[in-house]
Amino acid sequence: MYASEGGAKRNLYLKLNPMLGSVLIIIGLVTFLSGCTNVDHTEETVDQSSSVVLKPMDGWSDAVIYFVMLDRFADGDTTNNQKVERLNPGGYHGGDLKGLTQQIDEIASLGANVIWLTPINKQIDFGLFATDPSGKISDGFQHWGFHGYWIEDFYQIDSQFGSEEDLTALVEAAHQRNMKVLLDVVYNHTGYSAETFYDHHERKKWLRSKSTECDLDVITCQVGGLPDLKTEQPKVRDYLIEHSIALAKRTGIDGFRLDTFKHIDHPFWKEHRKRTQQELGEDFFLLAEVWGGTYRELDKWFEKDETDSGFDFSFSGSCQAFVNRRGRSIAFAKYLEKRHRIRDGYFMAHYLSSHDVNMALADLNNDKDKFKLCVAMQMSSLGMPVIYYGEEVARKGQSWPYNRMDMPWGDTDIKPGAGIKRDESLREYYQALIKLRRQHPAMYAGTYTLLHAEGDQMVFMRNHEEKDDHVIVAVNRSDKDSVLSLELPDSVKNKSWSKFNLDTPNADQSNAFESDLKIKNMSVQFFIAKTKNS
Repeated sequence: MYASEGGAKRNLYLKLNPMLGSVLIIIGLVTFLSGCTNVDHTEETVDQSSSVVLKPMDGWSDAVIYFVMLDRFADGDTTNNQKVERLNPGGYHGGDLKGLTQQIDEIASLGANVIWLTPINKQIDFGLFATDPSGKISDGFQHWGFHGYWIEDFYQIDSQFGSEEDLTALVEAAHQRNMKVLLDVVYNHTGYSAETFYDHHERKKWLRSKSTECDLDVITCQVGGLPDLKTEQPKVRDYLIEHSIALAKRTGIDGFRLDTFKHIDHPFWKEHRKRTQQELGEDFFLLAEVWGGTYRELDKWFEKDETDSGFDFSFSGSCQAFVNRRGRSIAFAKYLEKRHRIRDGYFMAHYLSSHDVNMALADLNNDKDKFKLCVAMQMSSLGMPVIYYGEEVARKGQSWPYNRMDMPWGDTDIKPGAGIKRDESLREYYQALIKLRRQHPAMYAGTYTLLHAEGDQMVFMRNHEEKDDHVIVAVNRSDKDSVLSLELPDSVKNKSWSKFNLDTPNADQSNAFESDLKIKNMSVQFFIAKTKNS
């Protein structure tokens, strides 16, 4: 199949990697059909005088990251909606930098203190024909670069997303609220048939001409069939790094999320690290996407100090297996313990859902009790929890492309997700957990002590000795209430404990911990040791 673009006709057949949200597709250049637009000319605004200000972040272990796919979040500027097709799951839906800035208190009031933003570079100016693996759209759909990963020009911001001034305004709004902004950057590849490279005599030589599979060579392969850049060449490296650093300098962003990290060699990342620290400061933060990353796998880059952190790809599946009662409790408890073997001074970011994997709630058959157990485990565990936009309000969708649908805005007129139902009670659950986590250094920077793991129950303690902070986390994955006989370690045996009730988070039950510990079915309970100053 083909369609014309600027008088040219091309037939392209590519197999795209599932991690890029694609399946086997037939690709052809297509022109945008204005008759498919769904453009509204009203703008949403917020009263900045009512903004939320969070307490300053206590280092990156205290980070709670909110991942925003910009095009799907909020439309704040209708003048850049020329390509919007809101009924197309692979089309632009209109979210932009102005919209995110206008609705930033939606994130701040949740308690998240870091925004991770998808790439905003200029995207290829055509859509790709894609088949729908779910079969909901029998004749397929056009897949555009709304996600930001199909870059045409590294040195321009796509007008669909806004302008550099809009990015600066977002960063300023975040900083006013004691929040930080991580910008997603791509160095490994360009978008399909990117004219900035293919139509340029010199830059065309920067692309690999020989197709290689990733199981043969992870560095020179074409991830998802995307044109691979020769990032080992100094002039290519400099071209890519110089722009991202210059943009960070001008806008004040706090760090980069680094895409397809393992597909670029160590010398590139060593140079990248040196230059970001020299030009942006040693506190400029780097978060690496190493597909399949765990504390052990990520150490290949931590050892060389090429990044500050990386994603933990193992957490979501491990937690889902636990709440589905697949495997013994002791196995999950030991898994949580092993995560503390991460190299000192480095961090993991653990998610439940993302743009590259299924939505966890849907994978759990929309069982919110099970999902809430995983949310509680996520907020109780070592690492930087990542919330994928809208999962805190039970956003619908499961696999690609429906794991990238619009942010639900409920009974408002905020587009593109105006009128989409949201679960406010689930959001309140998130708020309570995030508040608890950020109040207790033991939860975000403490050690891990396993107290019990038998049957369907698990109890562990997070400890921060320096700050005399101790939190006991008691989990029951059974559909029946349980009673455990539990003896505390000598170091905390004589402490007085209060219970943190997620249903009524402001209630304080003094001396709530007893040796015969009662745990409600399908729940997580927290017990806080009272400090000397309490």
